[in-house]
Amino acid sequence: MYRKLIGVLVSVLLAIALLGIMLARVWDDLLITVSYLEPFFILLAILVSLSSWVIRGWRYQQILAYLTVKVSYFFATACIFFSQTVNLIVPARLGDFIRIIIIRHEYDATVSKCLSSIVIERLFDIITVAALGLFSLLFVLNVPEWFIPLIIIPLILCAMFALFLLIAGKIPAKNPVFHFILKMFNEVKEASLTKKSIVILSISSFIIWGLEAAVCMCVTLMFQEEIPFMVVVLAIVIGNLVKAIPLTPGGIGTYELAVALTLEIAGTAPAVATLIAVIDHLIKNAITLVCGLATIPYFGQWIIPTMIDTIREKFSRG
Repeated sequence: MYRKLIGVLVSVLLAIALLGIMLARVWDDLLITVSYLEPFFILLAILVSLSSWVIRGWRYQQILAYLTVKVSYFFATACIFFSQTVNLIVPARLGDFIRIIIIRHEYDATVSKCLSSIVIERLFDIITVAALGLFSLLFVLNVPEWFIPLIIIPLILCAMFALFLLIAGKIPAKNPVFHFILKMFNEVKEASLTKKSIVILSISSFIIWGLEAAVCMCVTLMFQEEIPFMVVVLAIVIGNLVKAIPLTPGGIGTYELAVALTLEIAGTAPAVATLIAVIDHLIKNAITLVCGLATIPYFGQWIIPTMIDTIREKFSRG
């Protein structure tokens, strides 16, 4: 347990250190850059970010429906909001475990279907983000060489996973654990690899991540920077691919560093690139946190002690 608590502390300190280093290196220019802040563009970014959540909640409702778990739109959206809020507080994406508990508590769904819904959501997110990154490379010059494998490798792994899903149902499994895993993979295949689900989940995923990039674009417009939209898309892609490695809670610090670095490589001044990255992530995280906390009355008072017990149990195993 103590080792995991130390791990959490190190994770939080790493996030603080990364943000501190980023701000410290451009500190002299920050006060000048901050003067460009305008409420209109911040409000616009908030509205665009909220619209991405509207689609994200609908997509998750569709994913659960494909798994024969019929939930309301508000439940699906609230479920994601709360689980992502937990992910902002603790590392290792423990919020995903909370989502499983919520769905089982409210709809008595099986663990395998709850896990399958998260796998499908992550699968389409990764494919979409990597595909957008690959497309954006056609419009951005002089990108670092390590950007290419960072984008290509997730696509290759997802393709390999999709091929495995096609043959998973034919693999015999006598071991109970292995049988459970194969059952989950079969559910993922049946829910995500039909023509209808591929079209619906792909289109909604591209809209979601297009809006995520649009949030950052709103922030860049506030600073009167002429940054091409495809550069912003690439920055968001690199930021989220780096963020997928759960080194810090919610990817705080690692996301900002990756986005700012990408914008700097494209010619943006360091102070401006840093503030764009920080404000972009701050807006997105603030919306997640506020809306996540607002879901507590919706779910009921049981959710808080359950969340605490789940986190305590995960840490006590170490």
